[in-house]
Amino acid sequence: MKSFHKIFWLLIILMIFNNISCNNNDDPKEAPKVETKMVSFATGLSNPVSIANAGDNRLFVVDQAGYIRIVDVGGNVKSQPFLDIHDKVIFGGEQGLLGLAFHLDYKSNGYFYVNYVGTGNITHISRFKVSASNPDMADPGSEFILLTQPQPFTNHNGGNLCFGPDGFLYIGLGDGGSGGDPGNRAQNPMEYLGKLLRIDMNKGNPYAIPPSNPFYNSTTTRGEIWALGLRNPWRFSFDRLTGDLWIADVGQDDIEEIDFQPAASKGGENYGWRCYEGNKIYNNSGCNSESSYSFPVYTYPHGEECSITGGYVYRGSQSSLYYGYYFFADYCSDRIWTLHKVAGTWVKEDFGHFTGNSFTTFGEDFQGQLYIAGTKSGTIFKVLDYKSADTTKVTVMGNIKKIQTVISLKFPQRK
Repeated sequence: MKSFHKIFWLLIILMIFNNISCNNNDDPKEAPKVETKMVSFATGLSNPVSIANAGDNRLFVVDQAGYIRIVDVGGNVKSQPFLDIHDKVIFGGEQGLLGLAFHLDYKSNGYFYVNYVGTGNITHISRFKVSASNPDMADPGSEFILLTQPQPFTNHNGGNLCFGPDGFLYIGLGDGGSGGDPGNRAQNPMEYLGKLLRIDMNKGNPYAIPPSNPFYNSTTTRGEIWALGLRNPWRFSFDRLTGDLWIADVGQDDIEEIDFQPAASKGGENYGWRCYEGNKIYNNSGCNSESSYSFPVYTYPHGEECSITGGYVYRGSQSSLYYGYYFFADYCSDRIWTLHKVAGTWVKEDFGHFTGNSFTTFGEDFQGQLYIAGTKSGTIFKVLDYKSADTTKVTVMGNIKKIQTVISLKFPQRK
Protein backbone atom coordinates (compact mmCIF):
# COMPACT_ATOMS: atom_id res chain seq x y z
CA MET A 1 0.00 0.00 0.00
CA LYS A 2 2.88 2.35 0.86
CA SER A 3 4.45 1.56 -2.52
CA PHE A 4 1.18 2.46 -4.26
CA HIS A 5 1.03 5.82 -2.47
CA LYS A 6 4.61 6.60 -3.44
CA ILE A 7 3.92 5.76 -7.09
CA PHE A 8 0.67 7.80 -7.03
CA TRP A 9 2.32 10.95 -5.68
CA LEU A 10 5.28 10.53 -8.02
CA LEU A 11 2.85 10.46 -10.97
CA ILE A 12 1.10 13.59 -9.68
CA ILE A 13 4.44 15.46 -9.38
CA LEU A 14 5.46 14.39 -12.88
CA MET A 15 2.12 15.60 -14.27
CA ILE A 16 2.58 19.01 -12.61
CA PHE A 17 6.08 19.48 -14.00
CA ASN A 18 4.97 18.27 -17.41
CA ASN A 19 2.13 20.80 -17.37
CA ILE A 20 4.56 23.62 -16.56
CA SER A 21 6.80 22.50 -19.41
CA CYS A 22 3.87 22.44 -21.82
CA ASN A 23 2.81 25.91 -20.75
CA ASN A 24 6.30 27.18 -21.54
CA ASN A 25 6.06 26.10 -25.17
CA ASP A 26 2.56 25.30 -26.31
CA ASP A 27 -0.09 27.06 -24.24
CA PRO A 28 -1.16 30.28 -26.04
CA LYS A 29 -1.39 32.03 -22.68
CA GLU A 30 2.35 31.58 -22.28
CA ALA A 31 3.36 32.07 -25.92
CA PRO A 32 6.67 33.83 -26.60
CA LYS A 33 6.41 37.55 -26.10
CA VAL A 34 7.27 39.70 -29.11
CA GLU A 35 9.46 42.78 -28.93
CA THR A 36 8.15 44.83 -31.85
CA LYS A 37 10.72 47.30 -33.06
CA MET A 38 9.10 48.68 -36.18
CA VAL A 39 5.98 48.06 -38.20
CA SER A 40 4.76 48.42 -41.76
CA PHE A 41 3.18 51.86 -42.14
CA ALA A 42 2.67 52.36 -45.90
CA THR A 43 3.13 50.05 -48.88
CA GLY A 44 3.09 50.15 -52.68
CA LEU A 45 5.63 52.95 -53.11
CA SER A 46 8.20 53.03 -55.91
CA ASN A 47 11.84 54.04 -55.50
CA PRO A 48 11.49 55.95 -52.19
CA VAL A 49 14.69 57.93 -51.55
CA SER A 50 13.56 60.71 -49.21
CA ILE A 51 10.82 61.29 -46.61
CA ALA A 52 9.87 64.74 -45.31
CA ASN A 53 7.06 66.49 -43.48
CA ALA A 54 5.54 69.94 -43.95
CA GLY A 55 4.71 70.58 -40.30
CA ASP A 56 1.46 68.60 -40.36
CA ASN A 57 0.47 64.93 -40.15
CA ARG A 58 1.29 64.08 -43.77
CA LEU A 59 4.46 62.39 -45.00
CA PHE A 60 5.89 63.41 -48.37
CA VAL A 61 7.82 60.63 -50.07
CA VAL A 62 10.24 61.26 -52.94
CA ASP A 63 10.05 58.77 -55.79
CA GLN A 64 13.43 58.82 -57.52
CA ALA A 65 11.74 58.66 -60.93
CA GLY A 66 10.48 62.23 -60.47
CA TYR A 67 7.40 62.19 -58.24
CA ILE A 68 6.56 63.29 -54.71
CA ARG A 69 3.74 61.33 -53.10
CA ILE A 70 1.66 62.00 -50.00
CA VAL A 71 1.08 59.42 -47.29
CA ASP A 72 -1.68 60.34 -44.86
CA VAL A 73 -1.76 59.73 -41.12
CA GLY A 74 -3.35 56.32 -41.67
CA GLY A 75 -0.57 55.13 -43.99
CA ASN A 76 -2.63 55.53 -47.16
CA VAL A 77 -0.75 56.63 -50.29
CA LYS A 78 -2.67 59.22 -52.31
CA SER A 79 -3.02 58.19 -55.94
CA GLN A 80 -2.39 61.71 -57.28
CA PRO A 81 1.26 62.83 -56.85
CA PHE A 82 1.90 66.01 -54.93
CA LEU A 83 4.48 66.89 -57.59
CA ASP A 84 5.19 65.29 -60.95
CA ILE A 85 8.40 66.40 -62.68
CA HIS A 86 9.38 63.07 -64.17
CA ASP A 87 9.75 64.73 -67.59
CA LYS A 88 12.53 66.94 -66.16
CA VAL A 89 14.36 64.18 -64.30
CA ILE A 90 17.04 61.77 -65.50
CA PHE A 91 16.23 58.58 -63.64
CA GLY A 92 18.47 55.56 -63.30
CA GLY A 93 21.24 54.26 -61.06
CA GLU A 94 22.08 57.03 -58.61
CA GLN A 95 20.39 59.74 -60.66
CA GLY A 96 16.89 61.10 -60.30
CA LEU A 97 14.82 63.21 -57.94
CA LEU A 98 16.86 62.83 -54.78
CA GLY A 99 15.92 65.35 -52.10
CA LEU A 100 13.10 67.41 -50.60
CA ALA A 101 12.86 70.08 -47.91
CA PHE A 102 9.98 72.31 -46.85
CA HIS A 103 10.58 75.95 -45.97
CA LEU A 104 10.26 76.60 -42.26
CA ASP A 105 7.45 79.07 -43.10
CA TYR A 106 5.79 76.66 -45.54
CA LYS A 107 2.35 77.22 -44.00
CA SER A 108 2.48 80.86 -44.99
CA ASN A 109 4.59 80.90 -48.18
CA GLY A 110 4.00 77.40 -49.62
CA TYR A 111 7.66 77.01 -50.69
CA PHE A 112 9.50 73.71 -50.86
CA TYR A 113 12.83 72.75 -52.39
CA VAL A 114 14.02 69.76 -54.40
CA ASN A 115 17.30 68.34 -55.64
CA TYR A 116 17.20 66.48 -58.95
CA VAL A 117 19.48 65.48 -61.81
CA GLY A 118 18.13 66.82 -65.09
CA THR A 119 19.01 67.14 -68.74
CA GLY A 120 22.72 67.28 -69.44
CA ASN A 121 23.52 65.36 -66.25
CA ILE A 122 23.13 68.57 -64.24
CA THR A 123 22.04 68.76 -60.61
CA HIS A 124 19.27 71.30 -60.03
CA ILE A 125 18.41 72.86 -56.68
CA SER A 126 14.95 74.30 -57.32
CA ARG A 127 12.10 75.90 -55.44
CA PHE A 128 8.46 75.01 -56.10
CA LYS A 129 5.22 76.24 -54.58
CA VAL A 130 2.08 74.47 -53.46
CA SER A 131 -1.14 75.06 -55.36
CA ALA A 132 -3.21 77.96 -54.03
CA SER A 133 -6.39 75.88 -54.26
CA ASN A 134 -5.27 72.37 -53.26
CA PRO A 135 -2.89 71.67 -50.34
CA ASP A 136 -2.26 68.17 -51.69
CA MET A 137 -1.05 69.45 -55.06
CA ALA A 138 2.03 71.46 -56.03
CA ASP A 139 2.24 73.80 -59.00
CA PRO A 140 4.67 72.10 -61.43
CA GLY A 141 5.02 75.37 -63.34
CA SER A 142 6.30 77.27 -60.31
CA GLU A 143 9.89 76.04 -60.55
CA PHE A 144 12.52 78.62 -59.66
CA ILE A 145 16.07 77.33 -60.16
CA LEU A 146 18.43 78.40 -57.39
CA LEU A 147 21.63 76.59 -58.24
CA THR A 148 22.92 74.13 -60.84
CA GLN A 149 25.94 71.85 -60.78
CA PRO A 150 27.15 69.79 -63.77
CA GLN A 151 27.97 66.22 -62.78
CA PRO A 152 31.10 64.78 -64.44
CA PHE A 153 29.88 61.21 -63.84
CA THR A 154 26.54 59.55 -63.13
CA ASN A 155 27.18 58.56 -59.50
CA HIS A 156 27.85 60.28 -56.18
CA ASN A 157 25.24 63.00 -56.57
CA GLY A 158 24.47 63.36 -52.86
CA GLY A 159 20.99 64.82 -53.07
CA ASN A 160 19.94 65.63 -49.52
CA LEU A 161 18.34 68.97 -48.63
CA CYS A 162 17.59 70.12 -45.11
CA PHE A 163 16.76 73.31 -43.26
CA GLY A 164 18.89 73.72 -40.17
CA PRO A 165 17.75 75.13 -36.83
CA ASP A 166 19.37 78.40 -37.95
CA GLY A 167 16.80 78.68 -40.76
CA PHE A 168 19.34 78.21 -43.55
CA LEU A 169 19.13 75.60 -46.31
CA TYR A 170 21.86 72.95 -46.29
CA ILE A 171 22.66 71.11 -49.54
CA GLY A 172 24.70 67.92 -49.75
CA LEU A 173 26.67 67.21 -52.93
CA GLY A 174 28.82 64.18 -53.70
CA ASP A 175 32.29 64.34 -55.23
CA GLY A 176 31.04 64.04 -58.82
CA GLY A 177 31.45 60.32 -59.19
CA SER A 178 33.61 57.66 -60.76
CA GLY A 179 35.89 56.12 -58.11
CA GLY A 180 38.56 57.66 -55.92
CA ASP A 181 37.54 61.23 -56.80
CA PRO A 182 39.81 61.43 -59.88
CA GLY A 183 39.37 65.19 -60.14
CA ASN A 184 40.15 65.75 -56.45
CA ARG A 185 36.95 67.79 -56.33
CA ALA A 186 36.04 67.14 -52.70
CA GLN A 187 39.23 68.92 -51.61
CA ASN A 188 38.97 71.72 -54.18
CA PRO A 189 37.66 74.80 -52.31
CA MET A 190 36.42 76.39 -55.53
CA GLU A 191 34.14 73.43 -56.36
CA TYR A 192 30.68 72.72 -54.94
CA LEU A 193 31.20 68.99 -55.41
CA GLY A 194 32.08 66.97 -52.32
CA LYS A 195 30.72 69.70 -50.07
CA LEU A 196 27.93 70.67 -47.73
CA LEU A 197 26.57 74.07 -48.78
CA ARG A 198 24.66 76.57 -46.62
CA ILE A 199 22.51 79.33 -48.13
CA ASP A 200 19.88 81.83 -47.00
CA MET A 201 16.56 81.45 -48.84
CA ASN A 202 14.99 84.50 -47.22
CA LYS A 203 17.37 87.00 -48.76
CA GLY A 204 19.05 87.68 -52.08
CA ASN A 205 18.18 86.64 -55.59
CA PRO A 206 18.15 83.70 -56.01
CA TYR A 207 19.64 83.37 -52.50
CA ALA A 208 22.13 85.01 -50.15
CA ILE A 209 25.29 83.65 -48.60
CA PRO A 210 25.02 83.99 -44.80
CA PRO A 211 27.75 86.26 -43.39
CA SER A 212 28.26 83.61 -40.69
CA ASN A 213 29.44 81.09 -43.28
CA PRO A 214 33.09 80.16 -42.58
CA PHE A 215 34.33 81.29 -46.01
CA TYR A 216 32.01 84.25 -46.52
CA ASN A 217 34.78 86.74 -47.31
CA SER A 218 37.19 84.26 -48.86
CA THR A 219 38.59 84.74 -52.37
CA THR A 220 39.97 81.19 -52.49
CA THR A 221 36.93 79.20 -51.26
CA ARG A 222 33.33 79.35 -52.44
CA GLY A 223 31.29 81.30 -49.92
CA GLU A 224 28.40 78.79 -49.94
CA ILE A 225 30.62 76.02 -48.52
CA TRP A 226 29.84 75.00 -44.95
CA ALA A 227 31.94 71.81 -44.88
CA LEU A 228 34.12 69.94 -47.36
CA GLY A 229 35.86 66.62 -47.94
CA LEU A 230 32.74 64.49 -48.51
CA ARG A 231 32.48 61.57 -50.92
CA ASN A 232 28.73 60.93 -51.14
CA PRO A 233 26.75 62.17 -48.12
CA TRP A 234 23.71 59.87 -47.99
CA ARG A 235 22.04 61.29 -45.72
CA PHE A 236 22.58 64.11 -43.22
CA SER A 237 20.21 65.45 -40.56
CA PHE A 238 19.95 67.77 -37.58
CA ASP A 239 19.01 66.62 -34.10
CA ARG A 240 15.76 68.54 -33.59
CA LEU A 241 16.50 68.94 -29.86
CA THR A 242 20.20 69.83 -29.75
CA GLY A 243 20.85 71.15 -33.27
CA ASP A 244 23.80 68.78 -33.76
CA LEU A 245 24.51 67.73 -37.35
CA TRP A 246 25.00 64.10 -38.37
CA ILE A 247 26.43 63.13 -41.78
CA ALA A 248 26.57 59.60 -43.14
CA ASP A 249 29.20 59.46 -45.91
CA VAL A 250 29.35 56.46 -48.24
CA GLY A 251 32.81 54.90 -48.45
CA GLN A 252 34.98 53.87 -51.38
CA ASP A 253 36.50 50.40 -50.96
CA ASP A 254 36.64 49.57 -47.29
CA ILE A 255 34.97 51.94 -44.84
CA GLU A 256 31.59 53.56 -44.19
CA GLU A 257 31.59 56.59 -41.90
CA ILE A 258 29.46 58.81 -39.69
CA ASP A 259 30.58 62.40 -39.14
CA PHE A 260 29.33 64.50 -36.25
CA GLN A 261 29.27 68.29 -36.09
CA PRO A 262 28.13 69.81 -32.77
CA ALA A 263 25.59 72.61 -32.85
CA ALA A 264 28.21 75.07 -31.58
CA SER A 265 30.38 74.56 -34.68
CA LYS A 266 31.15 77.59 -36.83
CA GLY A 267 31.54 75.37 -39.90
CA GLY A 268 34.55 74.86 -42.11
CA GLU A 269 35.20 71.23 -41.16
CA ASN A 270 37.09 69.14 -43.70
CA TYR A 271 36.00 65.51 -43.42
CA GLY A 272 38.99 64.23 -45.31
CA TRP A 273 37.93 62.58 -48.56
CA ARG A 274 39.96 61.73 -50.82
CA CYS A 275 42.92 62.03 -48.47
CA TYR A 276 41.19 59.69 -46.04
CA GLU A 277 38.51 57.05 -46.31
CA GLY A 278 37.06 57.08 -42.83
CA ASN A 279 40.11 57.34 -40.58
CA LYS A 280 42.39 55.45 -42.96
CA ILE A 281 44.69 57.09 -45.52
CA TYR A 282 43.29 56.64 -49.02
CA ASN A 283 45.27 58.99 -51.27
CA ASN A 284 47.26 61.63 -49.41
CA SER A 285 48.99 63.10 -52.43
CA GLY A 286 48.93 66.88 -52.01
CA CYS A 287 47.03 66.62 -48.71
CA ASN A 288 47.54 68.62 -45.56
CA SER A 289 48.61 67.37 -42.14
CA GLU A 290 46.32 64.97 -40.29
CA SER A 291 45.30 67.69 -37.85
CA SER A 292 43.63 69.59 -40.71
CA TYR A 293 40.81 67.04 -40.96
CA SER A 294 37.77 66.14 -38.89
CA PHE A 295 37.55 62.39 -38.50
CA PRO A 296 34.38 60.34 -38.12
CA VAL A 297 32.89 59.44 -34.77
CA TYR A 298 32.08 55.97 -36.07
CA THR A 299 33.13 53.74 -38.96
CA TYR A 300 32.37 50.20 -40.04
CA PRO A 301 34.13 47.98 -42.60
CA HIS A 302 32.82 46.53 -45.82
CA GLY A 303 31.82 42.89 -45.93
CA GLU A 304 28.15 42.08 -45.87
CA GLU A 305 27.74 45.85 -45.52
CA CYS A 306 28.77 48.27 -48.28
CA SER A 307 26.75 51.53 -48.33
CA ILE A 308 25.56 53.57 -45.36
CA THR A 309 22.15 55.24 -45.19
CA GLY A 310 22.09 58.02 -42.64
CA GLY A 311 19.12 58.65 -40.40
CA TYR A 312 18.08 60.78 -37.45
CA VAL A 313 18.42 61.08 -33.73
CA TYR A 314 15.14 59.69 -32.41
CA ARG A 315 13.14 62.47 -30.72
CA GLY A 316 9.65 60.99 -30.73
CA SER A 317 8.21 59.73 -27.46
CA GLN A 318 10.46 60.46 -24.50
CA SER A 319 9.42 57.11 -23.02
CA SER A 320 11.10 55.26 -25.88
CA LEU A 321 14.16 53.19 -25.10
CA TYR A 322 15.73 54.85 -28.15
CA TYR A 323 15.16 58.48 -27.23
CA GLY A 324 18.36 60.38 -28.09
CA TYR A 325 19.83 57.52 -30.16
CA TYR A 326 21.06 58.16 -33.72
CA PHE A 327 19.67 55.64 -36.24
CA PHE A 328 21.46 54.51 -39.40
CA ALA A 329 21.30 51.56 -41.78
CA ASP A 330 23.18 49.81 -44.55
CA TYR A 331 21.69 49.57 -48.04
CA CYS A 332 23.36 46.25 -48.86
CA SER A 333 22.80 44.25 -45.68
CA ASP A 334 19.47 45.78 -44.54
CA ARG A 335 20.79 46.05 -41.02
CA ILE A 336 19.84 48.96 -38.78
CA TRP A 337 21.89 50.20 -35.85
CA THR A 338 21.82 52.98 -33.28
CA LEU A 339 24.64 55.14 -31.97
CA HIS A 340 24.73 57.03 -28.70
CA LYS A 341 27.30 58.28 -26.25
CA VAL A 342 28.01 56.55 -22.93
CA ALA A 343 30.52 58.10 -20.54
CA GLY A 344 32.09 60.05 -23.39
CA THR A 345 32.36 57.05 -25.74
CA TRP A 346 30.20 56.40 -28.81
CA VAL A 347 28.44 53.05 -28.54
CA LYS A 348 26.80 51.21 -31.45
CA GLU A 349 23.88 48.84 -30.80
CA ASP A 350 22.20 46.44 -33.20
CA PHE A 351 18.58 47.40 -33.85
CA GLY A 352 17.75 44.53 -36.21
CA HIS A 353 18.14 42.80 -39.55
CA PHE A 354 15.24 43.38 -41.96
CA THR A 355 15.89 41.62 -45.24
CA GLY A 356 14.34 42.44 -48.60
CA ASN A 357 14.24 46.24 -48.30
CA SER A 358 17.46 47.91 -49.52
CA PHE A 359 17.06 50.81 -47.10
CA THR A 360 17.62 54.18 -48.78
CA THR A 361 16.09 56.77 -46.48
CA PHE A 362 14.90 57.68 -43.04
CA GLY A 363 12.39 60.41 -42.27
CA GLU A 364 10.66 62.17 -39.40
CA ASP A 365 7.04 63.21 -39.04
CA PHE A 366 6.18 66.55 -37.46
CA GLN A 367 6.15 64.98 -33.99
CA GLY A 368 9.60 63.44 -34.37
CA GLN A 369 8.48 59.85 -34.93
CA LEU A 370 10.93 57.96 -37.11
CA TYR A 371 10.36 56.15 -40.43
CA ILE A 372 12.55 54.20 -42.83
CA ALA A 373 11.98 53.01 -46.39
CA GLY A 374 13.75 50.93 -49.02
CA THR A 375 13.64 50.85 -52.79
CA LYS A 376 13.35 47.06 -53.02
CA SER A 377 10.25 46.63 -50.84
CA GLY A 378 8.59 49.99 -51.52
CA THR A 379 7.44 49.94 -47.90
CA ILE A 380 7.70 52.63 -45.24
CA PHE A 381 8.24 51.26 -41.74
CA LYS A 382 7.61 53.15 -38.53
CA VAL A 383 9.97 52.79 -35.60
CA LEU A 384 7.92 52.16 -32.47
CA ASP A 385 8.16 53.04 -28.84
CA TYR A 386 7.29 49.49 -27.86
CA LYS A 387 6.75 50.48 -24.25
CA SER A 388 3.41 51.95 -25.22
CA ALA A 389 2.67 51.00 -28.85
CA ASP A 390 -0.44 49.03 -29.73
CA THR A 391 0.94 46.12 -31.75
CA THR A 392 -2.21 44.04 -32.04
CA LYS A 393 -2.89 44.96 -35.68
CA VAL A 394 0.54 45.49 -37.14
CA THR A 395 3.08 43.51 -39.10
CA VAL A 396 5.83 42.52 -36.71
CA MET A 397 9.36 43.43 -37.71
CA GLY A 398 12.57 42.91 -35.78
CA ASN A 399 13.93 40.46 -33.29
CA ILE A 400 11.72 38.04 -31.38
CA LYS A 401 12.65 37.25 -27.80
CA LYS A 402 11.16 34.49 -25.65
CA ILE A 403 10.34 35.07 -22.01
CA GLN A 404 10.57 31.60 -20.51
CA THR A 405 8.63 30.47 -17.45
CA VAL A 406 10.80 28.96 -14.73
CA ILE A 407 9.70 26.74 -11.87
CA SER A 408 9.54 29.72 -9.49
CA LEU A 409 7.09 31.30 -11.99
CA LYS A 410 9.25 34.48 -12.12
CA PHE A 411 10.30 36.12 -15.40
CA PRO A 412 13.91 37.07 -16.14
CA GLN A 413 14.62 40.65 -17.20
CA ARG A 414 15.11 41.53 -20.86
CA LYS A 415 18.64 42.47 -21.84
